[in-house]
Amino acid sequence: MSCSCGVSAEGAVSGCNNNGGCSTGGCNKMNVFDWLSNMDMPTVDAFDIVEVRFKNGRKEFFRNIENIELVTGEAVIVDVPSGHHLGHVSMQGELVRLQMQKKKIANNDEIRVIYRKATLKDLEKFDEVRKRDMPTLFRTRQIILDQKLNMKLTDVEFQADNTKATFYYSAEDRVDFRELIKVLAGEFKIRVDMRQISLRQEAGRLGGIGSCGRELCCSTWLTEFKSVSTSAARYQNLSLNPSKLSGQCGRLKCCLNYELETYMDALEGIPEVTKLKTKVGEARLQKTDIFRKIMWFGYDTENTWHPIDANRAAEIQAMNEKGIFPDTLTTDEIEVRNLKEVGINQDLAKMDKKFKKKDQKTNQVQGQGNVAGSPNKNRNRNKNRNRNKNRKPE
Repeated sequence: MSCSCGVSAEGAVSGCNNNGGCSTGGCNKMNVFDWLSNMDMPTVDAFDIVEVRFKNGRKEFFRNIENIELVTGEAVIVDVPSGHHLGHVSMQGELVRLQMQKKKIANNDEIRVIYRKATLKDLEKFDEVRKRDMPTLFRTRQIILDQKLNMKLTDVEFQADNTKATFYYSAEDRVDFRELIKVLAGEFKIRVDMRQISLRQEAGRLGGIGSCGRELCCSTWLTEFKSVSTSAARYQNLSLNPSKLSGQCGRLKCCLNYELETYMDALEGIPEVTKLKTKVGEARLQKTDIFRKIMWFGYDTENTWHPIDANRAAEIQAMNEKGIFPDTLTTDEIEVRNLKEVGINQDLAKMDKKFKKKDQKTNQVQGQGNVAGSPNKNRNRNKNRNRNKNRKPE
């Protein structure tokens, strides 16, 4: 596929200045993959409508009545109201028919036509026209401030014939810009078209990098904006922090809806409970692992969290509704048995008996030694007495 940025008069790649590689930047904005391109399609009944991309990902459908052989990414001159414009082919073939059915666009005479392929002269003129975009944008913003209009100008797009410009703006309320149109038409000598867009569309046109580190979905592939509510964050156990849940447009992130259905299916087996009552005390829900079906509860008097299965939590909830309180979160009733019957610490009892037997044997041996040695002790005592008798007094 050729580069959708087009080429300059010298034949060099222009547009995003990515040195010919279309992996990032403006080349990839609202790009599509034609998964039918490698399939053999009938050439007689080929679909004659082509999708053409303009500045910042804006796309429209045009009819190829001249059966021009086009390549995806090629620059073409198309018919627009009150003039002509230059765009790049983004998709063609049967995939365009499916895209029109998805967007509910009728295949009738209202679809405009493709005049021809763009020449080098057309590309040179278009490059000169695009140089007016930024100066016009800055000057128009200054005029809006002077007139004290409550609107935010986002982008300006000039037609390739340099006779008309479209001004994209966003505003919370209705804006009376009739005087603004007169001033712009008199200063820039063009026909002015004011087009209001939403904040999400504004972020898609400007582009940027999201908190995930990737390019914004609305500027790369997302074309339909569905409503996002804070309940999507609650179902996914996300922190209700507006700064973390809001995108660059200031609205809730569109990606909150991507995994919502998966979380909704996983939540079906988890009971809606915030506290459970046991004989130990009241346990409050601290955390829930939706996919592992594990719920953590903690007592007010403890800092420890006790994990239990979701089914066990539902069982305790049903018991509490009947007025029954289990002993703990894991067991309904703690079994108390007699220590003698159960024989707890039997190993210690055996050790005590073993050492008692050894002590008895030692005492018996010592006793026998004392009895056997008594005659000798008596003899020694008699000898000492006789010695004391035979001594002469001094």
